[in-house]
Amino acid sequence: MVLRHQPEAAGIQLDAQGWCDIDDLLQGVAQHHAPLSKETLMEIVATNEKKRFAISDCGQRIRASQGHSIGVSLGLQAATPPATLYHGTASRFLDSVLQNGLQKQSRQHVHLSASLDTAIAVGSRHGKPVVLTIDCPAMQAAGHLFYCSENDVWLTDSVPAACLRLMD
Repeated sequence: MVLRHQPEAAGIQLDAQGWCDIDDLLQGVAQHHAPLSKETLMEIVATNEKKRFAISDCGQRIRASQGHSIGVSLGLQAATPPATLYHGTASRFLDSVLQNGLQKQSRQHVHLSASLDTAIAVGSRHGKPVVLTIDCPAMQAAGHLFYCSENDVWLTDSVPAACLRLMD
């Protein structure tokens, strides 16, 4: 939450690329929540299944790899995605998604996966999962850009309904 949505909850500020000093984060978390050791933080980063966090090359800073609802620029370069990406959602959202496409809502990007298993897991978080396939070549032909985050989540601004297909 702190590194993606509410840095003020720990009394910290993120730089323009979403980084903050690890010591500042630990101090802020200790003052506003519960103490967290650097060892525990590093274990969380290393064992996080989704690889949500990145440590800077110097080892002194941390940031979320993607999923921000606050304005940061991760410095990602446009990349060519696989021909098909996946998006998992709950069945109760399906009618709206098929009519309106995928929108980033309060996030900076729509999140897509190259892994069917990941899409199923994401959809399961919100109810009965359904998986949509994304026609990436059609989106690219229409001028949509794709980015791949440090943890291999594919990002784009939106996915038009015409580029979505419900998996059988």
